[in-house]
Amino acid sequence: MTWSRAVFNVTTAEDTLVNRKELNPEAGPEAEYGARLRSARESRGWLQDDLGARIGYSGRHVSGVETGRKPPTRRFSAAVDVALGIEGTADSFEREWGKIEHGVLLQGFPEYVAHEGRAVEIRLFEVGIMPGLLQTPEYARAQEDGHVERGSITPEQAAERVSFLAERQAALVRPRPPMVFVVMDESCLRHTVGGPDIMSAQLQHLVEVAARPNWILQVAPSDLGARRAFNLPVNLLTLADRSVICYAESQTQGHLDRESATVMPILTAYHQLQGEALSQAASVATINQLRKGTP
Repeated sequence: MTWSRAVFNVTTAEDTLVNRKELNPEAGPEAEYGARLRSARESRGWLQDDLGARIGYSGRHVSGVETGRKPPTRRFSAAVDVALGIEGTADSFEREWGKIEHGVLLQGFPEYVAHEGRAVEIRLFEVGIMPGLLQTPEYARAQEDGHVERGSITPEQAAERVSFLAERQAALVRPRPPMVFVVMDESCLRHTVGGPDIMSAQLQHLVEVAARPNWILQVAPSDLGARRAFNLPVNLLTLADRSVICYAESQTQGHLDRESATVMPILTAYHQLQGEALSQAASVATINQLRKGTP
């Protein structure tokens, strides 16, 4: 009986090798993901069942992701990162999933969003348009429709961006929500997107959000001039371990920075900007004045 079982095991191993699918990481983002997953698994001496047991999936599911038959998900990727001990790093599979799922977004932004969903404090500064986390669905769609009309993105990419924004907003609704500090340049309020009705509803939404206990909303008046600390959007996240990361972007590039030597001066500048901006009460009064003046 022992001999027969040994023969059976050898045969199974040989069949597995014979049926092993060669992977081509250059075939596309999901193929690259699958090839890297197999490499990481095999470098630890794990079978697909071994990895599956560690992340709460079947070995067959792991096989499907490796060979491209099943698309990776954020939950799957986060679990793999924990099993491999690489969560939150530049090499994380969650970051690679973000590149697949949101390839239309600027470099660094999907990784930023992965941290945003777990941050304990969020600080935002925006110029010209409403910060994404504050946009109503109608405002967001009108904003992306403008990009479609200019030919910079496709209608499918626009729909993806709006859906992605809704996911980001939903991630903030949790038992222990983060504190969110927002300083928006006055131009965000005066730049009309989608017409009077959409803008009126958007301004009303700002007033409602400002009433929430975990949101601080301030307007930086246009007459700040050189005292305004930033000329481009800035996002700062404080994580559970109290470390701070910064995401900033231009028209075509995004950059995620974790180095305290460069992030701390930006955080200091943000605090200075908060001191120069209108108080929340004055900011809400300004928003209400504009809303009532909207036809």
